[in-house]
Amino acid sequence: MIVVTGATGNAGSEVVRALAARGARVRAFVRDAGRARAVLGGEVELAVGDFADPRSVRAAVEGADALLLSCADDPRRVSWETAAIDAAVAAGVRRIAKLSAMAAEPGSPVAFWDWHGQVERHLRASGAGWVILRASWYMTNLLAAAPQVAAEGRLYAPAGEARIAMIDPRDVGAAAAAVLSGFGHEAGFGHEAGFGHEASPGHEGHTYLLTGPRAITYAEVAAELSAAAASKVEFADVPGDAARQAMIDDGLPGFVAGQLVAMFDRLRQGAGAQVTDAVETLTGSAPRDFAAFAADHARLFSPALAARPVTAGGAR
Repeated sequence: MIVVTGATGNAGSEVVRALAARGARVRAFVRDAGRARAVLGGEVELAVGDFADPRSVRAAVEGADALLLSCADDPRRVSWETAAIDAAVAAGVRRIAKLSAMAAEPGSPVAFWDWHGQVERHLRASGAGWVILRASWYMTNLLAAAPQVAAEGRLYAPAGEARIAMIDPRDVGAAAAAVLSGFGHEAGFGHEAGFGHEASPGHEGHTYLLTGPRAITYAEVAAELSAAAASKVEFADVPGDAARQAMIDDGLPGFVAGQLVAMFDRLRQGAGAQVTDAVETLTGSAPRDFAAFAADHARLFSPALAARPVTAGGAR
């Protein structure tokens, strides 16, 4: 049994789907059963609970072999995820995969990355078999901008000329599923076998940086959206202060807006530029490029395409 937390999120839901496609037994830890059924379908076992409720966390990991650890960005992430690690270890969970961020590091000026770094440190010292999956910038982050792009033909961000090895969450899900379902397999460990650090089977003790196939700029993103949406999209670089205020005006909490601006500052300094072959190494397939993502979501970025009926051939 593999437990997936954050199971209805962008990446978590893809992990669940990829594991199910491999025939794995999956238990999704969710807060809202109705929403989970809508996102994940009716075949996945649900464990309803909340990270803030330790009893529900303990119940979710009971009898599990492996855990995919993920939750939403929240100032309580460190306490929530470290407690979940401890609960999993106490329940005898032998393998824990932590879904982390590309530049995770304790003390990072980006709070989100600092939190991930602290959890990573706790996991490494936990005594469980562990693997850390640091995901690059999700392509799906751009979907929040789709209505404005469709209305104005402009993509706003304080990105400058930053090169970012953006990744499709579907590839994160596939990589995580490969790690979780293959944990111990290469060394011949079965369900009833022991699992210890001394054996170093499979992916245990590894940190993988998951990226797309190349690092691209927001200007290149705009060009790919133009091609996919069959309408002109321009990238508009904006100063950090202006971006922060615009996000606050759109209803984002000030802290979150400030952290996103800080993240873009680090991205302009190259924090997201590294490209790796980790996805292909883990899954056997190359990660999707942004052109494929843009084609899949073209209707959201183009009012002209949105007005067309969907045919058997798809949106394009």
